[in-house]
Amino acid sequence: MLSRMGKFCVDIHVMYAVRGNPIPRSTDITQQIIIGTPGTVLDWYFKRKLIDLTKIRVFVLDEADVMIDTQGFSDQSIRIQRALPPDCQMLLFSATFEDSVWQFAERIIPDPNVIKLRKEELTLNNIRQYYVLCGSRKDKYQALCNIYGGITIGQAIIFCQTRRNAKWLTVEMMQDGHQVSLLSGELTVDQRASIIQRFRDGKEKVLITTNVCARGIDVKQVTIVVNFDLPVNQLEEPDYETYLHRIGRTGRFGKKGLAFNMIEVDKLPLLMKIQDHFNSSIKQLDPEDMDEIEKIEY
Repeated sequence: MLSRMGKFCVDIHVMYAVRGNPIPRSTDITQQIIIGTPGTVLDWYFKRKLIDLTKIRVFVLDEADVMIDTQGFSDQSIRIQRALPPDCQMLLFSATFEDSVWQFAERIIPDPNVIKLRKEELTLNNIRQYYVLCGSRKDKYQALCNIYGGITIGQAIIFCQTRRNAKWLTVEMMQDGHQVSLLSGELTVDQRASIIQRFRDGKEKVLITTNVCARGIDVKQVTIVVNFDLPVNQLEEPDYETYLHRIGRTGRFGKKGLAFNMIEVDKLPLLMKIQDHFNSSIKQLDPEDMDEIEKIEY
């Protein structure tokens, strides 16, 4: 997104400081914008001397809720902030601002200007949510096929909790003749960008992914999001923020969207917690009732 915006400016270039983008030690980095993960940025500054943080004029910390939930990111982000010049402008973004995020923000951004959405705007009322009870992975796939065959779909994003499930589902759908691409964490930056661009261009109608794609991807043609696995945290509790980001990939730009959750019976209490948390309605859908599926409208 930033690269596309930069095309309207003269001589603006971007460098990616991420693990999948190896840079030789002797490289002279002249790009004006560096996008990266906290660990790699620190490595480029302290160990490899590729960048000089004292020359940074704007510091943007995106997805702050992830930064503090992911072990190490919080301390790394603070170390970066401490190396910045005193007059550096700092911007912090987060879809959710729980107490832990506020405490984190206060540590790195003193006396901030705060812009926030009303909480009711995060319930995504323009997205109709459904759930299907399934006994196995194959049952989930059969339910997905029924839904896919019963309603008109522009493009769809399907989220899996593990790479193993994502790869399995990709193979199954490709064998059935669907145009599918797979996006997961082990891919390089260039590979991810290529897959996402092909999806934007409509060359594949279905994007299967892990949480790599849960945030920040806006594709107007996405009309359906499927949670093939319900997002949970390490304590096997609902991951509310990830659920919000996942289903938020549809219903973009003021349009309406559909979200389907494929869940096992023992996961139903977790889904009900998600429903209560967002004060929204998630209706049960019978995947064998094609008449009911065909009545679903955006």
